[in-house]
Amino acid sequence: MKEIEPFLENIFSIAPFVLGSFGIAFLITHLAIPSIVTVAQIKGLYDVPNGRTSHTTPTPVLGGIAIFAGLVISTIIFSVLGFGSELKYIIAGLIILFFFGIKDDILALDPKKKLAAQIIAGLLIAVLGDVRITHFHGFLGIDEVSYVFSLVCTIFFFIVMINGFNLIDGIDGLASGVGIITSVTFGCWFAMSGYDSYAVMSFALTGSLVAFFYFNVFGKRNKIFLGDTGSLILGLSVAVFAVRFMEYEGGATGILIVESAPAVTFGILIVPLFDTLRVFSLRIFQKRSPFIADKQHIHHRLLELGFPHLKATLIILFINQMFIGLSIALQQIGSLNLIIIQLLLASVLSYIMMKMVRRKYRKEYPGKRLNGIPHPLFTGKGAKHINPENCPSEVPCPFGYGKELKIECIEHLSNPPKAVDQDK
Repeated sequence: MKEIEPFLENIFSIAPFVLGSFGIAFLITHLAIPSIVTVAQIKGLYDVPNGRTSHTTPTPVLGGIAIFAGLVISTIIFSVLGFGSELKYIIAGLIILFFFGIKDDILALDPKKKLAAQIIAGLLIAVLGDVRITHFHGFLGIDEVSYVFSLVCTIFFFIVMINGFNLIDGIDGLASGVGIITSVTFGCWFAMSGYDSYAVMSFALTGSLVAFFYFNVFGKRNKIFLGDTGSLILGLSVAVFAVRFMEYEGGATGILIVESAPAVTFGILIVPLFDTLRVFSLRIFQKRSPFIADKQHIHHRLLELGFPHLKATLIILFINQMFIGLSIALQQIGSLNLIIIQLLLASVLSYIMMKMVRRKYRKEYPGKRLNGIPHPLFTGKGAKHINPENCPSEVPCPFGYGKELKIECIEHLSNPPKAVDQDK
């Protein structure tokens, strides 16, 4: 009991500030979203459904504006709690991504420019703010690393996290739900460990995301999407928390000492990291560019199984929490062993889900395949594109086989697609 008392004291002392940051961020975001939706409706700033998206009605995509406002304002109000000079560089990085995200949501932005913005924001935070991965905690036999290698690893991690959250932002509540779980997890550890400033920022992000989650999942008149602005802000914020978690872990004491910090961090961030690794691997295996969007994400598979958005989101969030608990329980076995277990378990779950989709597909079309449609689970097994000239729709290939290629898109047709015998 004596070991726990200091941590409880930390929690009780910072509780008013944590609750305050959460409440202010929640209030700002909750009040801002209806106004943003009204402006989007007047100006026609919608995400229009296409062959790859999972929504069916035009929806505003500027939810990131409200999240940014709630996070930054709440964090600045409580910045007296011990933020060093890094706060101004973290906010500067967020502002850069905010403006590039807004332009991408409204006008569409060249991917190279968006990547450049991510690198600049990352360099600001890593070089001037000194928020860097400086230690691998024995992972692969590596401990402290050089300054240059530290910068390279940190910028790469920032880019992966930013784009990882962008990739999972495909169904209602998923990206924001994962953001809530990860920010609460990091925030609780920061609070118990005495890192008050990052605890406040973590719960400020949580407050903004909870307010957004409500409108995104349950909103009718004021439904809104995260947009690139939101996914950029969310990804960078969580990446900063993760880096600080791995760095501050070395100064933890008692029950807050985290063995295998890189692997525990991987477990906390399993959804965006594994989904990105999985999708990129599938695209490369299928001899396609890993950067061309498709519908092979985990959440797309759950939708194919017939789950509505909310249930699919809740399933993934439950699995996320399961991996966090597993990572904490098995942290003593070493980073490499733990990451291997995490990857194996995630791969098994993914394989089981794909088998379920295949069984459902074969049950619906026994002995048949969809005419001309390269079903993502059967790529390379005889499915061919129909002649683009005879295509009944003007929908770009949702499976990423080229920007100009047109196919008969399942999502676009109001009637079920035709099926032909396999032997024809």
